[in-house]
Amino acid sequence: MRVFAVVVAGMAAILAGPCNLPGAEPGGPSVKPAADAPDEPSTPKPRDLGPPLVDQADALRKLDRDSPVWLDPKQKEVVLLGEVCQPKYPLEFFATYPMRSYESILSVQVKPSTVHAALLALGARPGHPARLEPKFEAASGSEISIEVRWKDKDGRRQQARAQDWIRDVKTKKPMDLNWVFAGSALWRDESTGKSVYLADSAGDFISVLNLPHAMLDLPIRSAGAINARLFEVFAERLPPAHTPVTVILKPVRK
Repeated sequence: MRVFAVVVAGMAAILAGPCNLPGAEPGGPSVKPAADAPDEPSTPKPRDLGPPLVDQADALRKLDRDSPVWLDPKQKEVVLLGEVCQPKYPLEFFATYPMRSYESILSVQVKPSTVHAALLALGARPGHPARLEPKFEAASGSEISIEVRWKDKDGRRQQARAQDWIRDVKTKKPMDLNWVFAGSALWRDESTGKSVYLADSAGDFISVLNLPHAMLDLPIRSAGAINARLFEVFAERLPPAHTPVTVILKPVRK
């Protein structure tokens, strides 16, 4: 229960103001986007994706009344639900909001800030998203492993690494990198005093492309130009579109 309380406190801190930044340390810099940050998107109530596919569901602690995301303090994991997309555009995300599902493997209706707070409670430390100027700096932060679980057409539970659903464009082999806890950033509207967690606004949740507000990103240069993309969906390995998927995020212990 203490860990759960830390998560709740962390979530409040992230959204409270400019001194409570993604690293949970006061006094850090806020980041202003190129244009005024939009309000958080209004999303419809998520469809029922069923229960999470975990062995000890009674150990889970719900983190958001309106979205399918939990903390497992025993296993030290964050658990959330999403559904399989059919990407029709060069891959930018492993997981993002439904409005950008055409460029993602999974569609989720969970705020990145909620997962950020839960990862903090599990001891993960955010670094920073990729920086392009004045010189490139790869995204940094604690490594986060991601596992996916789903049921096949016969109702049998299956599982895989998230990387196994992403293919290197050149080698045609599964991606061999863990994500890092980049941590996005907060921006404060000085006219209203309102703080916005930028990944919540843009849906920059679990990226495979370097994005300036990513919550989880890859620790390499992953270019944005369509003809320079490093990764594509491993379509042959994906379950059918709209299949409910349990996503498990866990800080990697060194």
